[in-house]
Amino acid sequence: MTVSGRAPQVPDRVSQSVFDGSRLRAVLLVDLQEGAQQRFLDAYERMCAQVASVPGHISDQLCQSIENPSQWLITSEWESAPPFLAWVNSEEHLETVRPLRACVRTMRPLRFGILRETRGGGRAAAAPDGERPPVRLGDGTVHHALTYTVRPGSESKVAEILSGFAPPDPEVDEATRLLRTSVFLHGDRVVQTVEVRGDLSAALGHAIGRPEVREVEEALAPHLERERDLGDPQSARVFLTRAAMPAVHRTASGGPKSPRARRHALYYPAREGRGTDLARLIARQEESAANDPHDPVRAVTVFQRDDIVVRMVEMEAEPDSAPARVLGLGEPGALSEAAGLLDLEALGLDSPPAGERGLLRLLAHAGMRLLTDRRAPHS
Repeated sequence: MTVSGRAPQVPDRVSQSVFDGSRLRAVLLVDLQEGAQQRFLDAYERMCAQVASVPGHISDQLCQSIENPSQWLITSEWESAPPFLAWVNSEEHLETVRPLRACVRTMRPLRFGILRETRGGGRAAAAPDGERPPVRLGDGTVHHALTYTVRPGSESKVAEILSGFAPPDPEVDEATRLLRTSVFLHGDRVVQTVEVRGDLSAALGHAIGRPEVREVEEALAPHLERERDLGDPQSARVFLTRAAMPAVHRTASGGPKSPRARRHALYYPAREGRGTDLARLIARQEESAANDPHDPVRAVTVFQRDDIVVRMVEMEAEPDSAPARVLGLGEPGALSEAAGLLDLEALGLDSPPAGERGLLRLLAHAGMRLLTDRRAPHS
């Protein structure tokens, strides 16, 4: 029964976003190699001096275990998630943490939005803007993507290789499982999305170490714009950082998944320095659509790396049946706002899209080709 004046509520709607205004706490769990403590401390001091000037950075803490002195905890606080993600996936970050990585056996990164804070005397600390960030409902799944480019003229061969590869064993360990992999292509750009239950780093390391993945890598090697060697741990780590395209926003309707829903992806190259603004714009509509029981889109995931944004939707109908909703540009003025943020030339558009015809035109130019969509059994 619907309450008068209110939109019907969609139960158990999954939601996550880096655009909710919350501060970010980044945590790095570290297990040191024997005899590496002083080198580690020196590397940490140099890293702190460099990260202090990064926009959005607030503070750092270094903690040592009181039970096992070889275990350390590095935490940092940021004004919000977007500047941290830009930093942690940058070439500068790769070089900054290289000396620190040489000192450790294992490290595990974790990222958290700060939702509540209590100070001495049990007093709750007020949020900077006076409002608390929302507590969101998750489904226990980590969404991530990798992106890279291939040499011009090799697109058809790359599509053939990536359409037919054998998926790796989904079972990583007792706590981690690969659930789903989708691969899309737009021009010379490949985007591979992954869904993981458990530890993302462990799942990616497991996948690139599998022989079936190595076979695909060997076939791809002549066609890649940037060489990589996933058989070498350092090279693999550099690739995973350079190719990382984290999910910055996701919503999914409650209830059971529809077996008829298909995935579609849109490629949005932004003007220089406007990637975060564009990602925020195309994510914004999801909050207003959250309670619409007639929404044709079942799930939306927005991925971003620098000035490359990808919006992936799941729906039963064809995208051109609801272009504004699929593009994430249903709000008044959103299309013209997007036109000011997009690199129209990179999309092959000679003029800004406008009106209903413009939406269909943008949909045609931004649409990515789905090469493969694999689910693990019983996922």
